[in-house]
Amino acid sequence: MAKRDYYEVLGISKGATADEIKRSYRKLAKKYHPDVNKEEGAEEKFKEVNEAYEVLSDENKKAIYDQYGHAGLENGGMGSGFGGFSGGFEDLGDIFSSFMGGGFSDFGFGGRSSRQSGPMKGSNRYLQIEIEFLEAVKGVTKTINIAVDRKCEKCNGTGAKSSSDIETCSTCRGTGKVTRQQRTMLGVMQTVADCPDCNGTGKRIKAKCSECNGKGYKNVKEKVEVNIPAGIASGQQVRLQGYGERGLNGGPNGDLYLEIIVRPHKFFVRDGNDIYIEVPISAVDATLGTTIDVPTCNGEVTLNIPAGSQPGQKLRLAGYGVKSLRGSGTGDQYVQLKVEIPTKLTKEEKELYEKLQGHHKSESVFEKFKKAFK
Repeated sequence: MAKRDYYEVLGISKGATADEIKRSYRKLAKKYHPDVNKEEGAEEKFKEVNEAYEVLSDENKKAIYDQYGHAGLENGGMGSGFGGFSGGFEDLGDIFSSFMGGGFSDFGFGGRSSRQSGPMKGSNRYLQIEIEFLEAVKGVTKTINIAVDRKCEKCNGTGAKSSSDIETCSTCRGTGKVTRQQRTMLGVMQTVADCPDCNGTGKRIKAKCSECNGKGYKNVKEKVEVNIPAGIASGQQVRLQGYGERGLNGGPNGDLYLEIIVRPHKFFVRDGNDIYIEVPISAVDATLGTTIDVPTCNGEVTLNIPAGSQPGQKLRLAGYGVKSLRGSGTGDQYVQLKVEIPTKLTKEEKELYEKLQGHHKSESVFEKFKKAFK
């Protein structure tokens, strides 16, 4: 069967630019790739698209094709289909990344290796620590014990008994990688993986360090002082640099993030940087007014209760709240009044209330309420 015109295969004109050729190729290669398109004939179209792009993306081959057509390339050593494709793997990597979550780098078709061989910082760790309400308000220093991997001091992290006990891995020749080839319907697929004999380090140890048994590190317990700033709230984190997971290939440890959990207080309630507290007072004090000493996070403060104060009324103590972590000031404390009515009275108290009731000449609250229904 005669081959179709390469320009027709890619759906472009002979005057198409290099960018137009590439855009059309990417669109069609993605459309007909066998891993995406399961329709009959898709694989053949995919090979046809690749063959067309190999020619039209190469200036020399394109010039020969434009002048002599398919015949001009028959003796030029071109293979057919995917097996002879040599110039588009970089583009295929971009196409694969758009619908497979990654390129061809894991298969050896160019690009960077999926795993770096240089020093890599370790992963971060996350732990929780509980503190008291007042510790969160004022700030506190806590001492905690942390198990962490540290470089073995005896072998300086090499894992070897001595420097002469380290040799280049003969399997990967020091690269840390091994390459395998597999023939598939799409051609020869090449995979790159960590060397199984040296675990990707490129080195082999003849005699192990007696201190770390060849690991190059030891898991140790360390006491660490954690400075928790004033004003921190539940859910916020404190970072401890270098107390995370061990790095790779000589890289530094990750970090440890401590999530702060603040235990609730029996009386204080926090809302943002403000603090609320409910304080009981007698009906007499609410009616006549009084002065009381109110608890705050920084000791007692004298508060004036005005005459005629109502149940649930809030009085503000400016600046007695929580200090802002960002240094933008301090919140306030709000005192909510809880007016308590006595359930038991002494004989003297009862007589005083009865006397007050008898001298109350003005219209009662209840009588005003009843009038609203008339």
